[in-house]
Amino acid sequence: MASVSAPAQTAPAQTAPLQRGIVKMVLSGCAIIVRGQPRGGPPPERQINLSNIRTGAMARRAAQGQPDTKDTPDEPWAFQAREFLRKKLIGKEVCFTVEIKTSLGREYGMVYLGKDTSGENIAESLVNEGLATVRREGIRGNNPEQARLCELEDQSKASKKGMWSEGGGTHTIRDIKYTIENPRNFVDSLHQKPINGNLFGRDGTETPEPFAAEAKFFTESRLLQRDVQIILESCPNQVILGTILHPNGNITELLLKEGFARCVDWSMAVYTQGAEKLRAAERSAKERKVRIWKDYVAPTANLDQKDRQFVAKVMQVINADAMVVKLNSGEYKTIHLSSIRPPRIEGENKDKDKRFRPLYDIPYMFEAREFLRKKLIGKKVNVTVDYIRAATGPGEGTPAFAERTCATVTIGGINIAEALVSKGLATVIRYRQDDDQRSSHYDELLAAEARAIKNGKGLHSKKEVPIHRVADISGETQKAKQFLPFLQRAGRSEAVVEYVFSGSRLKLYMPKETCLITFLLAGIECPRSSRNLPGGIQVAEPFSDEAMLFTKELVLQREVEVEVESMDKAGNFIGWLHIEGVNLSVALVENALSKVHFTAERSAYYKTLVTAEEACRQRKEKIWANYEEKPVEEVVHLSEEKERVANYRPVYVTEIADTLHFYAQDVETGTCQLESLMETMRAEIAAHPPVEGSYSARRGDYCLAKFADGEWYRARVEKVESPAKVHVFYIDYGNREVVSSTRLAAMPPAFSTRTLPAQATEYTFAFIQVPQDEDARADVVDCVVRDIQNSQCMLNVEYSGATCPHVTLLFGDTKEDVGLGLVKEGLVMVDVRKEKHLQKMVRDKYGLNIWRYGDFRADDADEFGYSR
Repeated sequence: MASVSAPAQTAPAQTAPLQRGIVKMVLSGCAIIVRGQPRGGPPPERQINLSNIRTGAMARRAAQGQPDTKDTPDEPWAFQAREFLRKKLIGKEVCFTVEIKTSLGREYGMVYLGKDTSGENIAESLVNEGLATVRREGIRGNNPEQARLCELEDQSKASKKGMWSEGGGTHTIRDIKYTIENPRNFVDSLHQKPINGNLFGRDGTETPEPFAAEAKFFTESRLLQRDVQIILESCPNQVILGTILHPNGNITELLLKEGFARCVDWSMAVYTQGAEKLRAAERSAKERKVRIWKDYVAPTANLDQKDRQFVAKVMQVINADAMVVKLNSGEYKTIHLSSIRPPRIEGENKDKDKRFRPLYDIPYMFEAREFLRKKLIGKKVNVTVDYIRAATGPGEGTPAFAERTCATVTIGGINIAEALVSKGLATVIRYRQDDDQRSSHYDELLAAEARAIKNGKGLHSKKEVPIHRVADISGETQKAKQFLPFLQRAGRSEAVVEYVFSGSRLKLYMPKETCLITFLLAGIECPRSSRNLPGGIQVAEPFSDEAMLFTKELVLQREVEVEVESMDKAGNFIGWLHIEGVNLSVALVENALSKVHFTAERSAYYKTLVTAEEACRQRKEKIWANYEEKPVEEVVHLSEEKERVANYRPVYVTEIADTLHFYAQDVETGTCQLESLMETMRAEIAAHPPVEGSYSARRGDYCLAKFADGEWYRARVEKVESPAKVHVFYIDYGNREVVSSTRLAAMPPAFSTRTLPAQATEYTFAFIQVPQDEDARADVVDCVVRDIQNSQCMLNVEYSGATCPHVTLLFGDTKEDVGLGLVKEGLVMVDVRKEKHLQKMVRDKYGLNIWRYGDFRADDADEFGYSR
């Protein structure tokens, strides 16, 4: 910029008022820009030219678009004068007086460093250093300031300072280059090493965006004409990108943190000072909703913290960017990896006659799925939800998508999406600049993709794509027959469970044989799922869904071993499946989700299967819940003279089960003790109430449970479906309930079964057959509930049963036999006993001469819901 000089004052001027400001910019050796203090926006500015002195003109670039103009070089000592003022004044507070204001609005005056005129006189300093000349035209000796300037100039000349030195000053003229012939080579030659420099502003001509003026002032007030270091990062499309480092910090981070700027994806990849710092600064501004982010709404703003970050177990890998996880609550959730796209086929499928199988036909899809399967299946992962992608309807050429939960999934500190991208097994999605729905580690994904492209990994490789020729022989009877001998001779073969159709029907991938087979579990009979048949839909059998879920959780997409024994007429292989030493057939039977099939008798696992089935049958779990087994009748050698022993004792009936079993408390031995224990226990709970949700229920544990009446009772945990569904049995009353774990508490030792045993004892009626028909049995139960529940009766044990004693029960008031009354009303039939002393009892008390023509029940029992 050319120098500006004022004419020397020819007469004394009226004393000008003293003004203050901050030096924003030094235009030349005798012109500065002074600004005020910011108040709600950028402050006002004014240019002050130094009176009575002249400095050399700064270099000027030729006007763009005007070929007749030329670049103007520096005048000698012009740059040194400007640098002298820049180092002394930039960012400093000065005071000044305006002595002359021209018709064009230019202001000339004196500038002092500091808050008053006692500070350094800038014009005098310039003259003293030989960097400016004094305009002596018209100067009169009665102006002390002008006289002082002349005196300093004479001293400078005598000392040969600055422009008064020998040589003429040609060495002070800069050789300025306004263009660089090869910007990329220039940037590369510096190898991203910091170089020293200082900054000069550039005004844009575009329409300013909101907060643009504030952002400009923010940067100018910190960097304009300051000494900085610059790192030239890259040069895309002949545009040089760089980072400015100031001793007080990185201006890029500051702009982002204060909400004056947003991260730009295309240049983040070349940033060497840590892209995560920039994202963190931007994230801080978004959270505080400052400036350009004042209306910002986070993609996960509507989610609770527990839904934004959680730990889950991976149950299935759907494809290269999606998986099914199981939450701690037992809920299943589909998670998509944020900001990546799985391998996809370019164009249409050329071989339209061949059935398209994406897993095997899309290049690198199988490798991507296998990478995730081997790394994640059955493992606990950390999930951080980045955004929820809204559902979209079908459009022209685009399919419909359901709502997607997109998240960053890590295991052992490794970002799974980043690992996939770095191996070239997925690509990174590009977004619009204002699209904030992206991965929280988007820059790492871009960097990983750049590495994969550079190293030619996976999808970016120039090598021939891998081909997977996998034969699917499911349902192919002829192919299965040819393949069967090989699998039988192989013994245990390795396989991967690709799909679970039901609890005992699976699809397996055989890696060595590169084929898919349908596999049926041997030795068991599993509940059937619903199926579409020609005649209609086959209704699912009870516990079929539970069996399928059990099998899925145990083996889906896991590496297993199979022993093939045979095949059925549909081409499905039958055999045994093992995973980590567990036989799946045995596991299903042990969990009461399958029965033993007669074909298991010839296998080595038959004894184990039968033992497991018997244990479940005794516990009446799941598929055995309604199983009624006749008591095992022991052969006892009794003398003809043995008589039935009648020893009735008072009991209090508390619960009637659907199977016509009932629970009762012994009045003589336990009722009073139970009332005393309950009273003490409730007083203890009232004084020290349990913390809600602090108890973790486990099957078989004794605990305290809050019943519907709001009181606490002793209970035993029978099953835990989830924290919200815990099955408990009230040990002192015999009733059952499904409660939330928040209604459970640990049982204090003072109230345990050691202090007082469980008071509810299970019994069933002697000499009576329980109807198998559900409606008939329900009528009997209703009648018994109406007659004896919550009442005192007299009980006598007649004989032992498989699960509980068989008894006769008398009403407490009338002493009439409850079972006999059921027989008389035609609600139940009499059970014939082999013991002679009991036969006499049946004949005398229950028979009522109904047996004189023989046992008539054999022909009609099934029809009327009875079985012998």
